[in-house]
Amino acid sequence: MIVEVQGLRRAFGDVRVLDGIDLAVPAGSVLAILGPNGAGKTTTVRILTTLLRPDGGTVRVAGYDVVREPRRVRAAISLTGQSAAVDGGQTGRENLVMVGRLMHLPGAQARRRADDLLDRFDLVTAASRRVATYSGGMRRRLDLAMSLIGRPRVIFLDEPTTGLDPGSRLDMWTAIRELVDDGTTVVLTTQYLEEADRLADQIVLIDGGRVAARGTAGELKRTVGGRRLAFTFPTPDSFARAAPLLPRGVPDPVELTISVPSDGTADDLRALLGALDGVPLATVTEHSPTLDDVFLTLVGHPGARARQEVSA
Repeated sequence: MIVEVQGLRRAFGDVRVLDGIDLAVPAGSVLAILGPNGAGKTTTVRILTTLLRPDGGTVRVAGYDVVREPRRVRAAISLTGQSAAVDGGQTGRENLVMVGRLMHLPGAQARRRADDLLDRFDLVTAASRRVATYSGGMRRRLDLAMSLIGRPRVIFLDEPTTGLDPGSRLDMWTAIRELVDDGTTVVLTTQYLEEADRLADQIVLIDGGRVAARGTAGELKRTVGGRRLAFTFPTPDSFARAAPLLPRGVPDPVELTISVPSDGTADDLRALLGALDGVPLATVTEHSPTLDDVFLTLVGHPGARARQEVSA
């Protein structure tokens, strides 16, 4: 395992942010860390990248202990944070060459590496433009390219596509998959469940500083059952009236939808519709479980704090 975490703990004052996290990431794979705001995702990444000391537990990255051997860890990794760390006053090529020189590459080698990465991330035509003129997606691609100058073994991506439009997000997903195809290990945190579904070989769901669930996307989806019925309501009032009538359901107040496990029979549908008698209903659709269902079932609403672990 290129990333090994056992019993990771961290508190800020009286608030315990991480309370016994275990992780194991094989080389050349993608681990996605999911969780609600404040669950401890970013704190975990900061510890794995030596930016924050743990209070307890052991953490090894690329074979090195993050507390005893932080310099060796830093030499083997790169970190792309939530905001693009690029210099808007320089061109794209100048940003890349600057990072190469900071990493003690000879000038000619830094320039060659910059050109290779500009080509890889489809930034050749914009290479001589000031980064201040780049779109958000271009700045994010340049940021990722800069993190690859030193050919890291492990890349940590903290919410890498936040704020990007759908097209730019797809471009980033393609770039990340290509990195993994080349043998790089990726650890990412994300708020986009589709992103984890598309990219991750393994998913860890953190809630309240502990692992609430882990496994592949398929394994996690199977934990919330087979088929599901999604009841969508026309108004917030009808949604609020329906929620207590469907106690098995997972409510989504943004979409005004309640997702309910179903055996797919007509009798089950009639029973659910009967429970909603008198409540206005917009649509009923059948669907397979999604990571949204997993997330909302385990951590998305009061009382859903069950701890469930799926062996990968």
